[in-house]
Amino acid sequence: MTERFRQLSPSEFFYRNREIAGFSNPARAVYQTIRELVENSLDATEMHGILPEIKLEISEDVEGRVRICVEDNGVGITPVEVPNVFGRVFYGSKYVLRQSRGIFGLGIKMAVLYAQLTTGQPVKVRTSTRRSKFIYEYELMINVEKNMPVVKRLSVMRNDSKWHGTRVELVIRGSWSQARKRVEEYIRRTAIIAPYATLVVSAPDLNLKFERTSTELPPAPLTGKPHPRGVDVEMLKRMIEEVGKNKALLEFLVENFDGVGEVTARKFCEWSGFDCETRIKNLKVEDIEILAAKMQEYDGWRRPKASTLSPLGEELLVKGVKGVLNPEFVTAVSRPPSSYAGHPFVVEVALAYGGSIPSLEEPLLYRFANRIPLLYDEGVDVSTKVLQRIDWKTYRVEFPAPLAIVTHVCSTKVPFKGVGKEAVADVPEVESEIEAGIRECARRLRAHLSRLERLFEAKRWEVTVSKYAGEVASSLSYVAGVDREVLHSKLLELVRTRVAVGENGGRRRAR
Repeated sequence: MTERFRQLSPSEFFYRNREIAGFSNPARAVYQTIRELVENSLDATEMHGILPEIKLEISEDVEGRVRICVEDNGVGITPVEVPNVFGRVFYGSKYVLRQSRGIFGLGIKMAVLYAQLTTGQPVKVRTSTRRSKFIYEYELMINVEKNMPVVKRLSVMRNDSKWHGTRVELVIRGSWSQARKRVEEYIRRTAIIAPYATLVVSAPDLNLKFERTSTELPPAPLTGKPHPRGVDVEMLKRMIEEVGKNKALLEFLVENFDGVGEVTARKFCEWSGFDCETRIKNLKVEDIEILAAKMQEYDGWRRPKASTLSPLGEELLVKGVKGVLNPEFVTAVSRPPSSYAGHPFVVEVALAYGGSIPSLEEPLLYRFANRIPLLYDEGVDVSTKVLQRIDWKTYRVEFPAPLAIVTHVCSTKVPFKGVGKEAVADVPEVESEIEAGIRECARRLRAHLSRLERLFEAKRWEVTVSKYAGEVASSLSYVAGVDREVLHSKLLELVRTRVAVGENGGRRRAR
């Protein structure tokens, strides 16, 4: 028998292998669809300086079809781009070197494919850009074999209300009852990591509203250049083709890589044995292979710039944790920028204790990457690995305890363990930064608990002394012949001073 060979388009590949993108069962499909829509809405607002207002509507019929609709107040999508954005796999605006939630240009298209696969219904998109006089409504499907959008319907109406944003509606087969808890937790965690957003959820047996607790947005990331330690042979070949072959190697390095000045480039050429004036058009494949290897090995490169990143910041992270977890004590640390394999990253950690946090046998862990809540695969995440080796008794914490840890990794390339983007791999540099952040927060907690112990001791002493102050004053008055009221007032003043010392952490001494 002669075998037939054919090529699969990207959309057909993921149509056949939807499990690797998170659409593995009816409950996970509902959660994944909601997640992709909400994250697209957040990117369409905060990346453009707009305080997000996101509405999520979910309904379910008796036949198991789940209608999911997400509306935002973002910048909208240019009408000519709408079909490609929703109907072509691996098409998007995020294929640049900067931090963003989406990285594959896949998520929303997978939801559209899943809707086609399970209900045969198109995605409905309603959008209008800022200052546009019109609102555009599309019904779209994907030609799976050709990886091309199919426009089923297009209507245009006047935008008299000056509305801008995007509304996306999908109908899939799923299980809302099984996905409900995950979706609720996802929205709660999104409110933690995006305290500047207003989130409204309307669903069967679930109505949530998280008002923004801050009107401050984190700075938007800038588009950057690749770092020389992160290159490979294919990247170098492509860059040489794009920038023109007539440039000298020195000029090529200075103009196209992050943190490479003329002095650094000359030192690298001298170290690697390449001539600075070599025309890159004269480099053979073997030369490019050696150049890539040398660029990865060289230790003289500067660290990647952090301008391509957008960490939340300690103040916003504290506001987010307070607004959702309502703890007695909260602190946050934003670590200095670092890098792994030429990719910049920043780790942020928050610790919350007491208040509404339940007392459990181990810390509650809230994981985030590029402001994406990570709910699945917690056991294989690097943050879980770090937490397991911390001895909390060192920090005066005895379990069961009301303790929650928040970890946030932001990078131009988060080292996820899979396409589903649910767990961060245990890269040594990232692992080290997470541990340093957790331990710094834990030391602050220890200082807080020590202060509470001193305060409790001072209060106990106040109650005891105040109880017998009158009798002591009477006895001293009889022995020393001093007015009883004067002695009594002096004793009470001593008590107040001692308590004040306890409240101030023992930094002042009582006279």
